[in-house]
Order: sequence, then C-alpha cells, then structure tokens
Amino acid sequence: MAIEYLKRGKPEADRAEDDAKTAAIVSATLKDIEERGDSAVRELACKFDNYERDTYRLSNNEIQAIIAKVSPEDMADIKFAQEQVRNFAQAQRDSMLDIEIETLPGVILGHKNIPVQSVGCYVPGGKFPMVASAHMSVATASVAGVPRIIACTPPFNGEPNPAVIAAMHLGGAHEIYVLGGIQAVGAMAIGTESIDPVHLLVGPGNAFVAEAKRQLFGRVGIDLFAGPTETMVIADETVDAELCATDLMGQAEHGYNSPAVLVTNSRKLAEGTLLEIDRILKILPTAATASVSWADYGEVILCDTYQEMLEVANDIASEHVQVMTDRDDWFLDKMTCYGALFLGPRTNVSNGDKVIGTNHTLPTKKAGRYTGGLWVGKFLKTHSYQKVLTDAAATMIGEYGSRLCMLEGFVGHAEQCNVRVRRYGGLNIPYGESAPRREALE
Repeated sequence: MAIEYLKRGKPEADRAEDDAKTAAIVSATLKDIEERGDSAVRELACKFDNYERDTYRLSNNEIQAIIAKVSPEDMADIKFAQEQVRNFAQAQRDSMLDIEIETLPGVILGHKNIPVQSVGCYVPGGKFPMVASAHMSVATASVAGVPRIIACTPPFNGEPNPAVIAAMHLGGAHEIYVLGGIQAVGAMAIGTESIDPVHLLVGPGNAFVAEAKRQLFGRVGIDLFAGPTETMVIADETVDAELCATDLMGQAEHGYNSPAVLVTNSRKLAEGTLLEIDRILKILPTAATASVSWADYGEVILCDTYQEMLEVANDIASEHVQVMTDRDDWFLDKMTCYGALFLGPRTNVSNGDKVIGTNHTLPTKKAGRYTGGLWVGKFLKTHSYQKVLTDAAATMIGEYGSRLCMLEGFVGHAEQCNVRVRRYGGLNIPYGESAPRREALE
C-alpha cells in the first residue's frame, strides 16, 4: 500500500489535548447550571452572547414581530427548503411500520414506533445564522409527531436572527429561546426554574456544544456526536482542482477546527488543489477562519489505487464525503463509514446543508463507524409488546421458559413461567423445579 500525505493536519495528540481542555470547561459549566439554574444561564448568556433580557423565551408577539422582518423572497426560500426536508422526513417516517405478527399459534408479538415526548433542538447562530439547522431538527421532529419541541439559538449581532426564528416557528417549535452554547444545551437537558427539561437533545454545534451533549448523554438522549464540520473530497482526474478546492474551503469556513481532506489517486490533481486553495484563500471573505482550519486540520492524501482511497476514506469516517470519480456508484456500494455521501460533480455538501432534503446533522470524529445522521427515526422509540391468547400457548411457552430460567439459575424467573403452566396447563410443577419436557410426559 503506497499512501503519501502531501499535507498533514495537527497531530492527534494536540487534538486530544484541545478536547481535554474543552471537556473540563464544559463539565464545570454544566455543574454550575445544575446548581444555580436560571442565574447561571443568565450569567453565561451575558458573558458569551453579550445578551440579557428578562426571559430568554420569546413570546408569540415577539416571534411574529421578528418574523415580519424577513423579506418575502427569503421567506419563500426558507419555505421551499423546509418543504424538501419535510418531504424526505415524511417518506422516511412512512417506511417505519408498526408490526404485529402471530409467531406461534396464540402468541402475538409486535412493536410500536412512539415519538419521544419532548426534544430540545439546538440551532447554531452566533457566527453564522444556521437557518437550515432549524429545518433539520425542528421540522423533522414535527414530522415524527413529537408533542413538545423547544428550540434554542444564540443572538446574532445582538438580537434574534429573523430568518432562524422564522424557520423554527414554521418548523413547529412550541417554545423558542434566544440562548447559545453550553448554557442553551445545559438548560434544555438539566432544566431550570423557567425551562422544563427535555428527553432528547439534537442539533449540531461547536466543540463546546458537542462536548456538552456528550456529557449529558444518559441524563437525556442525544441524536449523535455532531461536532465541528468535517469534509472529505474523494476525487480522480475526471474533475479539476477548482471543484476540489472549492468544496474543501466551502466547509473549512465553518470554524477554526473543521477538518478538510482530499483523497485522490492523481498527483496532478493533488498538487493543483493545493495551489487552488492558496488562490481561493486570498479572495474568500471568510478566509480568516478557513485558513486556520486548513492550516491545522487540512490534509491531502495521495493513493495509488481506488481500493486504497476507499480504505483511507472508511478509516477517517468523515462527516461529509464528496465523491467525484469515474466510479461514484462503486464508492456508494463500498463505503461503510461516513456521515453522508454527495455523489458526482453536480452535487455538493452545501446542497445537503441547506436545501436538497437530506438531514445535515451528521456524525463527526469517526462516529460514522457506528451511527448515521439525524433523521425522523431518531425522534421515535420502537417499543415491543407481546400477548399470549390461549391456554395451550401459555403452557407451551411457559414450559420452555421454565427450563431456560433454571438453566441460568433464576428460580424466581422460572416460577413466573411455572405458575402459568400450572394454571393454564394443569401440570403440577414443584416450586423450585423446572417444567418437564413434553416428551417425558408422553
């Protein structure tokens, strides 16, 4: 295997050190919220968002006044994007069926898909107002039928961002709070005097938001580990350096720690992309952010074969994987670890981020090895049930259950089965013994 790194990012040890510092800050902050509730949340909002008001929840009148600031053209675009997200989420929901089957005569097994009863949706917005994140979390939860949806977003330039608030409201949020960062996620999960806690937290965020969700997991559910944006471009000579560099820098502008990786089997494309990135960073308005991400987290990996490209990509398990090759469907068939795939030069990550309909809250930091992204199913819990309808079925299942419980040494468990065998089958099984095999009685 011949894999050459033409550019490497920060060493893993340095990244781990950054993560440890973040974890310590988050832990102390969440403890403060748990101990002091609204007072802690207010102090954090004043310190980090430079934003103070009597209550951070927007009233219905405030929501309507804020939404009125959105231009008709922008509102039309928001509604179009939200319709695409809703349509795909509804198709996914329709694929999730409740079932009930008779597995043996008189034995009924089934499951029901039940919505989570309350969800907290975090919508980033301190640096960039993430309008699309409201569609992905709030609207998708609404399609799932969640009865209580609350949404938090930080102020943008000192006030609630009208487009974000409009997207939250149109998406179906029942409560909207102007709160950002750890204080928003902590308040939703832990609860305060003014905010009832939720059962599930969803939505992307910066490193602090992602770590807060990780630490809160267990107290509440979370959608997935959705930290700083990651992007990977898998490309060969069927595309040019401009496309590759544009797709990499288009995501590197998210933050100072957004990995952007090119995997290719073309040295010409690799070297050309490096030069093109240098050109783009001289004219990109967000270059102050993107250049830091590229310097610290950017990588260019040169492989000999498509198989090597596949193995590298699966190992990195990037959040967004843009595939532009002469065998895109081969990668679709073979890729196993990623957040979402963007196949062919006509699509791109921004389509998925903003409008096309798939969800943009996706796994990062290799979480794509064990989970997919946010989707309508994340808001649903699949609960099983069973019914035994006949005496014969109760006796037969009870006999097997009795013996299997005793095999494990669970006498009390066995007696739960035995009492049914006695009652519905007429067999006299002494306490503490297992049911005899049917053939032994014949």
